[in-house]
Amino acid sequence: MWLLYAVGSAFFASLTAILGKIGISSVESNLGTAIRTCVVLIMAWGMVFVTGKQKEVTRIGKKEMAFICLSGVATGASWLCYYRALQEGPASIVAPVDKMSVLVTVAFSYFVFGEKLGKKEALGLVLLTAGTVAMELL
Repeated sequence: MWLLYAVGSAFFASLTAILGKIGISSVESNLGTAIRTCVVLIMAWGMVFVTGKQKEVTRIGKKEMAFICLSGVATGASWLCYYRALQEGPASIVAPVDKMSVLVTVAFSYFVFGEKLGKKEALGLVLLTAGTVAMELL
């Protein structure tokens, strides 16, 4: 089931770039990010209430809450940078560069969680990285 969600994530991420590029064309990037964030906030809390999970918020441990909040700060910083990049650069280059986060995530996963890549996954990562670098340099 996770693969279906991952494909959905990729599809909606592509819409994020396309729709964001259109929407941000004459709007200040920080204002656009704030509006986008409000929509995401409403959608996220809507899903919490639709699934009846709102009472579980009191059961979240302090450590988990701290890391979720830090993740939120990182998301906010990422979105602010992303929208500014979309405003100033071509979406066809901004989106692949943004996806270099895959390389950073794999590196962190190796050092923090001890996750290892198989040969097939390592080759995929090299190709993904090489493709993004080629798009930027050529």
